[in-house]
Amino acid sequence: MRRLFWLGIGLAVGVVVVRKATRTAQAYTPAGIAGGLSESAGSLVESLRSFVEDVRIGMAEREQEIHAAFARGEAFDDQFADLREDPRIGDREIFPEEHQR
Repeated sequence: MRRLFWLGIGLAVGVVVVRKATRTAQAYTPAGIAGGLSESAGSLVESLRSFVEDVRIGMAEREQEIHAAFARGEAFDDQFADLREDPRIGDREIFPEEHQR
């Protein structure tokens, strides 16, 4: 009875090892590599789409704020307006030299 038990354990471990080895070997075949790259590219594209959608939502929200301020007759809050109005100010004064390339 004890031998039958250990035979069953050995068979179960053998099946698990063979299945794992087969999956690993399949991952390194040309089809497996292509599938992995396809999944990676798909997730990259999905991440990029999500980022673009977030940017569009942010732009739409900001545009709504600008339109609402315009409708109320308020001036647009432009934090860089003073810098653009002064022709003597260039990028060097806006951005310190340690940040320039």
